Amino acid sequence: MSDLVTGDAVVLGLRPARLPSRGLAILLDLLVYVTGYVLLSVGLALATSSLDDAAQAAVAVASFLLLMVGVPIAVETLSHGRSLGKLACGLRVVRDDGGPIRFRHALVRGSMGVVELLLTFGTVACFASLISARGRRLGDVFAGTLVVRERVPGARVMPVPPPPPWLAGRFTGLDLSAVPDGLWLAIRQYLTRMNQLDPQVGAAMAARLADDLVARTGAPPPVGVPAAAFLMAVVHERQARDAARAFGAGPGAPGVPRTVAGPPGTAPGTPPAWGHPAPGAPVPQPVPQAVPQAGQPAPVPGRAPAAPVMAPAPAAPVPPRPATGFAPPA
Repeated sequence: MSDLVTGDAVVLGLRPARLPSRGLAILLDLLVYVTGYVLLSVGLALATSSLDDAAQAAVAVASFLLLMVGVPIAVETLSHGRSLGKLACGLRVVRDDGGPIRFRHALVRGSMGVVELLLTFGTVACFASLISARGRRLGDVFAGTLVVRERVPGARVMPVPPPPPWLAGRFTGLDLSAVPDGLWLAIRQYLTRMNQLDPQVGAAMAARLADDLVARTGAPPPVGVPAAAFLMAVVHERQARDAARAFGAGPGAPGVPRTVAGPPGTAPGTPPAWGHPAPGAPVPQPVPQAVPQAGQPAPVPGRAPAAPVMAPAPAAPVPPRPATGFAPPA
């Protein structure tokens, strides 16, 4: 990686191109330009056969400068540093700050390329690229540019090992909203490389990560569950929730916790305690009993009782309104 830093103090993770890839890109470009120059020279020779030698020499020099200097400069300017050879090799010319090049950068590189690449057959460019820490030739040094690699091989993503079957669905009610992304990344990196670590070091790291995860979730550590298995189960629970949200599953789908608001002071997702009705459920009211009034006969066994006269229920007391500073309407 390069050590380029932008004006916003952002380190650019650019990979400078080395001599073999740059040499192959230059050879491809020269093959295209030389082929075009030969074809143009043959056509101009046939068209200017009636001119004198001085005129033919002037036309030959002009065609050389146009095809071998002007065209590369125009191609790099219009393509923002990607010629045919660089495009085939996955390279690109950028400024020292990582931005796209302009005409003045391409002009300096093309002018120096006549000396470095054409007149000395690339000898000066090879030596300069080998000496430079970032593989730059003299044209890059004077123009303030750098040739970087655009196509970087992607890193292989290792899957997280599955948890033991007896832990499946055990942590569906765990609150994972307070776990930061950095902790998830550390847990994933540990789980994908746990087999490459020393057993004692891996066990200590798993215990530390499990303690951090328990502290973030606010749930007590499970009894009898190894730290590594606990991390696997929680990571797979989070992946199941993410997959359910991505595919539009509701709260009742597998892997999506059912959030239940418990009594005050309890964590979200905690089911209501025994003996307490769930929030939103109708509160059972006591069934009013018939009270015989004066002058009514007592109920006779074996006969249907007469319709009792119900006493009016007392009005429920109105709780006092909090002092909010606003007077109620008259």
